[in-house]
Amino acid sequence: MFVTAATAEEAERLGRIIVESRLAACANVLNGIRSIFRWENKINVENECLMLIKTTLEQYPELEAVIRRHHSYTIPEIIALPVIAGSAPYLEWVREETRK
Repeated sequence: MFVTAATAEEAERLGRIIVESRLAACANVLNGIRSIFRWENKINVENECLMLIKTTLEQYPELEAVIRRHHSYTIPEIIALPVIAGSAPYLEWVREETRK
């Protein structure tokens, strides 16, 4: 899953919330990305942080709700991509860490 945040501090705060609540097994914070986007009919160029969040499809609805509740953006980027292949032990770890 991809989520952008305005600052590294916000991304880390979101990451802690979702990992502590077992909605994700891991949240990587990639600082220093530059985003170019249209918002309210204006082109913007902003520094942001990208979060790569590892979770399961079962956790997605609650995870999205928590991100929306705690995010500073009116419309946060929340994009889930399917995992078509991966290391079986790693994927099992993700399932175990997101089991409540």
